[in-house]
Amino acid sequence: MNSPQDLIDCSIPFLEEVKNRTAGADLETWLNTQYGPETSLYQGLAQLITQGVEDGWAANIEVDGPRYRRSRIAPPSEQLHYFSITAVYMNSVPRYRGQYHQHPYGELNLVVPLTRDAQLAGPRGWCGAGWTAPEPGSHHYPEVRGGALIALFYLPAGRISYDITPPGDN
Repeated sequence: MNSPQDLIDCSIPFLEEVKNRTAGADLETWLNTQYGPETSLYQGLAQLITQGVEDGWAANIEVDGPRYRRSRIAPPSEQLHYFSITAVYMNSVPRYRGQYHQHPYGELNLVVPLTRDAQLAGPRGWCGAGWTAPEPGSHHYPEVRGGALIALFYLPAGRISYDITPPGDN
């Protein structure tokens, strides 16, 4: 059995390495090259967060029933280089949209498919196992297709905004 602290401890060296980088296409490419699904960091984080969802301490607050859940694991802190850590669980075979939101300072997002064909829509298209890194000021609906996945995301300064109006809803 693992704990939120195990996930936090595993995240600290990673956050030390990325703390002065800006989310966006270049960082997303770098993350997928340096820390893709075959690496020990990805595998360790994926195992910890998957076990956390199974044990009920991660992604345990329903947003839209059991198929769309989320929870903050850690608020921003000096120890985490002022990133927060949040987990989202989404499960849908047909395309499903979650809550529209904005990333004021960007986001680093580890995508962990629990179902072989599960994918998350990222700023550069659909993503299976790997990373997305929406740039500062980006906004979108989180979308899943193909089954269940976990999105483990790191937010600079813990900033995320749900009070933005989606385009076309003005």
